[in-house]
Amino acid sequence: MNHAIASSPALAQRSSGLQPHWTLDWIDYSRICTRLVHDNVELFYLLTSASFIESGSETYTRNLVEHFEAYPPISDWLQHQWEPEELQHGRALKTYVQTVWPEFDWEAAYASFFSEYSRLCTVEELEEERPLELVARCVVETGTATYYQTLRDLTGEPVLADLAEHIRIDEVQHYKHFYRYFKELNTERNLSRGRILGALKRRLTELRTSDSDIALRHVWMFQPHLDAADDVPFEHITQRLYRHMGARLPMEQAVKMLLKPLALPHRMEHWIERPLTLLARRVMAA
Repeated sequence: MNHAIASSPALAQRSSGLQPHWTLDWIDYSRICTRLVHDNVELFYLLTSASFIESGSETYTRNLVEHFEAYPPISDWLQHQWEPEELQHGRALKTYVQTVWPEFDWEAAYASFFSEYSRLCTVEELEEERPLELVARCVVETGTATYYQTLRDLTGEPVLADLAEHIRIDEVQHYKHFYRYFKELNTERNLSRGRILGALKRRLTELRTSDSDIALRHVWMFQPHLDAADDVPFEHITQRLYRHMGARLPMEQAVKMLLKPLALPHRMEHWIERPLTLLARRVMAA
């Protein structure tokens, strides 16, 4: 872990719930050590694509609010806490990208991304059963929490490490909310483990073939020739990035988070965690 984060009193207090939610004023972009990150092509793609997806939160929040309108506590939380925090992530990451890579036309690339991405964000894409959509949300939050943890641990740039940790904490809290709401709704429905597993598998499959690929493609289309060769195929870029992140993601933590909605007996959960972790590493490295 970056030592600046480990010793940060503000982050430690926030993790324990004693600190108010962070704001953009907490991030001192003037302290960014650009030379540590500017030539890191992988980091450019990973941060910029994340900034696109987070900045598009309003569209899929609107869909989720409509989907859960019969459950006011969930729709209220989505509108008044989840969406503002996701949009703040987008603004924070956008500012970081624009500070480090001013030659990249973020606005034009994002507009191109959003024109495609927004057409795919429909209510029809959500799980029909509300508890299963909450399971799908747990998958997404597991992915983002471990993603930002990996970015935090990869970078030697203190401002980025600090920012990634703030976002990671938010994503963990979002996961906890979605998981709690799932348990509350599933008390009424009592869905089988088979159906829950199906929702987990569907969303895991979509993670790699939808949001991230769309965002990465539009970054690639507008990238300011950071690669040594200007004609690097998009498929090569994505393979490199997935392997780069897949080898470093905290898979053990991700598997534990993904298994929770299944409510397996403790002994069974413990027995399958290791083989699932190994399988997940192979899939990500493929």
